[in-house]
Amino acid sequence: MERTLILLKPDCVQRRLTGRILARFEDKGLNIVAMKMMNVTPELAKKHYAEHVEKPFYPTLEEFITGGPIVAAILEGLEVIRVVREMLGATSGLKAAAGTIRGDFSSSRQMNLVHASDGPEAAKREIELYFKSNEICAQELTLRPWLRAGDEA
Repeated sequence: MERTLILLKPDCVQRRLTGRILARFEDKGLNIVAMKMMNVTPELAKKHYAEHVEKPFYPTLEEFITGGPIVAAILEGLEVIRVVREMLGATSGLKAAAGTIRGDFSSSRQMNLVHASDGPEAAKREIELYFKSNEICAQELTLRPWLRAGDEA
């Protein structure tokens, strides 16, 4: 079972899309094992986006991500990193396919509603930035047999 971090960004929260977007992940059969609403501090933003801090666009990115509350969550499921990224669509909402979250709800590159880890190493690092181990509520859902075959792990 794989885990990934998602951040429902300030634009998502302000537009009151949090529930609709979380429902799409749940409808897909992904399990939410941790979730909280919080404000991203400039210090946390610098850690999260460390590879971008020296780039010219970083001040705008930091201003955006610290501009309002976010909802951070850990999703769990088979191939969850790939599945979530495909559900989100292209980074720019203008280029994202209809039917994807960004294709349906975003028309911006930066204000694209949701961040998702781009690989296993990033997921591990990002989860540790946003959650303590005792905040993760792993559980086996009773409906799991109705979501995938027993030999699918």
